[in-house]
Parts: sequence; C-alpha cells; structure tokens
Amino acid sequence: MSLALRPHFHFAPARNWMNDPNGLIFYRGKYHLFFQYNPEGNQWGNMSWGHATSTDLINWQELPVAITYTPTHAIFSGSAVVDYFNTTGFGLLENPAMVAIFTAHQHDGLRQVQSLAYSTDEGLTWQQYEGNPVLDLEMKDFRDPKVVWNTVNEAWVMSVVKPHEYTVAFYQSQDLKQWELLSEFSNKNGTDGVWECPDLFPLAVDGDPTKIKWVLFVSVNPGGVTGGSGTQFFIGDWNGKEFVADDLITRWLDYGRDNYAGVTFCDAPDNRRIYIGWMNNWEYAKVIPENPARGSMTIPRELSLTTIGGKVTLVQNPVKEILGSGISDQTFVITPSETKSGIRFTNESGKSFDIGYDPSTQEVYVDRSAAWYEIESTSMHAAPFDADGKPFEIRVITDFGSVELFVAGGRVSITDLVEPSATPWSPAPF
Repeated sequence: MSLALRPHFHFAPARNWMNDPNGLIFYRGKYHLFFQYNPEGNQWGNMSWGHATSTDLINWQELPVAITYTPTHAIFSGSAVVDYFNTTGFGLLENPAMVAIFTAHQHDGLRQVQSLAYSTDEGLTWQQYEGNPVLDLEMKDFRDPKVVWNTVNEAWVMSVVKPHEYTVAFYQSQDLKQWELLSEFSNKNGTDGVWECPDLFPLAVDGDPTKIKWVLFVSVNPGGVTGGSGTQFFIGDWNGKEFVADDLITRWLDYGRDNYAGVTFCDAPDNRRIYIGWMNNWEYAKVIPENPARGSMTIPRELSLTTIGGKVTLVQNPVKEILGSGISDQTFVITPSETKSGIRFTNESGKSFDIGYDPSTQEVYVDRSAAWYEIESTSMHAAPFDADGKPFEIRVITDFGSVELFVAGGRVSITDLVEPSATPWSPAPF
C-alpha cells in the first residue's frame, strides 16, 4: 500500500502491528498513548508497549518501545498512573514515577498475572518491579487492569477482567503492590464474547458536579453489535466497594465494526474524560493491508452524560482540538422522508460509501459495501435512532481509510474502516 494512504490524522505507528491503547495518561503537558505493539513484525505477536505523545491529541510523536516483552512473558494491556504521592517508593515527590500496571502473559498461555513497571523520565525508559507479579490468581485468563486514584476510596482502585466469567473484579491498594478484592460485577446473561479492557470512571450529569454517575466500559470479542469485537457500557453508581448498574441492558458505545478496546485518559486537564479506541476488528485485523503499519486508533473523543427523554445518556464527540486543524470534519442535516436519505461519499477511483437514515427501521447507517476490501465482512452497519420526523445533524469525520459518525450531538456513534482513498472523499446527497 502506498504511504500516501496512511491515516492522515489518526494515530498509527510508522510500521508493524498495533492493537489496544494502553496506559493513556496526561503528564507535564503531554498526552501519553501507549499501545499493544509488535516491534518485530506486522502480525500480532511479541506483544510490547509502544509509545507516542501529543500536546494537542491530533499530532503524535512516536517514541521508542516503552516496555518490551521478555523471554518468559508478553506485555499485555493495562494502564498507567503518575504516583504523585510516591506511594510505591519508585520515585520522589519532586519527580514522581509514572507507573504502568499491565498483564504479564506467560508465553505458554497458561497464566496471566498483573505486574508493575515504572519510569522516572516521563515514560521514556522503564524498569520492571522486582516484586512482580503484584496480583496472581493462578488463572489462565485474567487481564487488562485499569488503575486510577479513586477519590471515593482515597486509594488506588483496579478494574480487571475475568474474561470467560463475564466478570469485572475491583481491587483496592494503597501502594499499587498489595491488593485486596472489593467486589465483582457480572452480566452472565448479556451479550456473548469474552470480556476485556474494563474502565470505570465518574461523569457529571448535565454538567452538574453535584450529580455524578459512574460508567463502566467492557469490550467483548466476539459478540459485538455488528459481529466480531465491540464495546458495551453500563451506567450506575460506585459506593467505594461495588459498582451497581442502573440496569443490565446492553448498550453499545459504537455501532460500527471498527472501535474496540478503548479506554480513557487519566489526569486529563479540566476534568475532561477523553477516550481513544483501536480502530479495527479482530475478525479481519490480521489481513487488513499494511501501510507499512497494521492498525490505527480512533479520533480522540470527549465523553459526557446528558439527560435525554428522562434517561441519562452517554454522549461522545470529537475533541475540540480538531477545530481548525485541517481535519475533514463536516456536518450534514438529514431531513427524514418516506424513503432512505443521506449522503454518498465518492472518490476519483470510483469507490463510495453511504451514510443515511432509514425511516422504516428508524436507524442511522453506514453502507461501505462499495468501498471495502475483498475481505469477508458485513458492510451495512446501523444504529437505532428515532428522528421523530424532525431534521437532525450527522457529523462526519473522514480520513484516507475510515469514517466516523456522530449523530444528533453525539448520542450515536458509528466507526468504520473503508478502503483507503488517494483523494479526498467528496459528499453529495442521494
């Protein structure tokens, strides 16, 4: 594939395989994006943590591999914190350590444990903790720790999955080294697919800091809403020990094929809750053409909770930093009629994809069937949306090989890869 067809503004490494975002954190004026990375090839394997930084969430500088696989273990997904109060003793109060909490995956596949590494030079070099692992249940599958300083607990709190039990376990620690189980959350009657990449965080409802709800993200694979991988979420309350969901209805973060394993940044300025996902799907990630990288991230999105029709609703929109950045960011007004209506995006090579609204099913959709590889996949991806016969806006972000929709102020999102275009996508109503 031509280098000209690399993503223009979505992060992708210069080369080789990439999947889940890891260790998202803001520190000393920079957003740090760590990610699952194979430093030796463009297929999954030799899993290590790649590293990139940005001051604006749009322009990323790729840095040397942060945490490299060892002769015995791969470095699977996890999170990062800045230990400002030096609870670990890894740093100093005047130069706190950045601490990564990750799953160490035994190469023979028989055990996954949670381990630590730390850096005192803003994530450039890392040392593994000599007391690893810090949490070991002697399980084959036990992974993806997301750790934050929880102000309700006044302690570090870890969300970590037991994938085949459809369970998120919550642990508490004062020093990131000794962990005690608080509770477990499960939805065994929910969607199919192993659970991965949890994230528990608070959001103000309607911008009111006195009204807080908690959101729990859980990625599932397979079993996503369009097949393959996808991310579900629950809204509820956290009392310092348990997450209590308002209900166990399966809600999807994204109704496209290509948004998985996403988590949010720790310590983002102004209490912003910013999310990035892996823009791919496990059903075909290994055969998507390399450029020479294989894999990219979604555009960063800011999350909020809004009351719509008496229900608390998760809303996501591209971060404000994209304004004036030159990114292809267009908003269209869809006026429902008796038949499908929308916008067709075409390029000079004759490829096209449609976004539209189907009043018969009350769905917004992307149809990428005329802009897809010769790779087996569904091409029509639809999200429920009742327009009630009224005009509504669809915001569309296009890059050389992707389209991201944000409907009615971010109430619905659809993210899809498309076959890369050497020329900009040109929209026209149909």
